[in-house]
Amino acid sequence: MKNKELIKELAGRMKWTSGEVSEILSGLSSAIGSHLVERDTILLEEFGQFESRKKGERISVNPTNGKRYLVPPKLVPVFKPDAAVKAKLKEIEK
Repeated sequence: MKNKELIKELAGRMKWTSGEVSEILSGLSSAIGSHLVERDTILLEEFGQFESRKKGERISVNPTNGKRYLVPPKLVPVFKPDAAVKAKLKEIEK
């Protein structure tokens, strides 16, 4: 599902305009992003948890020329789905 499709579906479910839903989603993503940068954990009940983890530096090899290079450490976003979401996904698989 793309962003426009999500906005259209939410607007229909909530009886809001597409502009209002777009603003809400933009604000939500901005808030989540800024808190992840600060290394905070964001818990959305019955959905899941967003957090950022530090990935350590490592040595990588370029497969075309065989040269080794150092990849610096970085923060990566991680999402852990809630148990209810996991259960629903398992039901779909069956």
